Amino acid sequence: MSEGGGPLIRMEDVWKTYAMGSGEVHALRGVNLTVERGEYVAIMGPSGSGKSTLMNLIGCLDTATRGEYILGGRRVRDLDDDQLAAIRNQMIGFVFQTFNLLARASALRNVELPLVYAGQPAEQRRAAAIRALEEVELSQRATHKPSELSGGQRQRVAIARALVTRPSILLADEPTGNLDSVTSAEILDLFARLHAEGNTVVLVTHEREIALRAQRIVTIHDGGISSDLPAERAAALDRAAMHAESRPPAA
Repeated sequence: MSEGGGPLIRMEDVWKTYAMGSGEVHALRGVNLTVERGEYVAIMGPSGSGKSTLMNLIGCLDTATRGEYILGGRRVRDLDDDQLAAIRNQMIGFVFQTFNLLARASALRNVELPLVYAGQPAEQRRAAAIRALEEVELSQRATHKPSELSGGQRQRVAIARALVTRPSILLADEPTGNLDSVTSAEILDLFARLHAEGNTVVLVTHEREIALRAQRIVTIHDGGISSDLPAERAAALDRAAMHAESRPPAA
């Protein structure tokens, strides 16, 4: 799918409002966000902050109540359902906390699925899926079903499935939420490598340590962006705050 020039993601004064009885709830309030091609951005916030709503809008799983979302140079509100479905299949690779793999299908078949929906011939699908599994270092498990894989291996299959269409954005929602600390570190190392290879990564998390692995941290609170900082700057502020807290009180 062709893309225009300029930022990959541009949101201007984006609101998402839900009707609740006779009132309204504003899940997002005037969000302005730009993501350039090749960036690694973490969207961080507590439960109820609006980060999941923002992820759904970025992934074209939902649409804004008002404001502009321009993805790859295309105004999302101008697209019909078929065009949105094509964007989700071709431009965005989704990685979810719960893996979302087909239990009875092999790893290879799970990775092939987006290409099945895109109508690619079987031989091309298989070659692309094997290549994607090689990228996540799991080609030796291509014939295994999810029940025969560890949690980390299942997430690698999910990442391979997200990569197989060569998307513009790798969009990950709490990708380490169901993994132990060692496996989580391995998956975050994988995201870092994929970013270093030129992939645009947007990762949604509520954990500061995970967000600090990104290049940039966008913090959302009460439906609005409260800060947008390079990860190095955010880490320096954290260290300064910890140092201030550890000082003995003045006499």
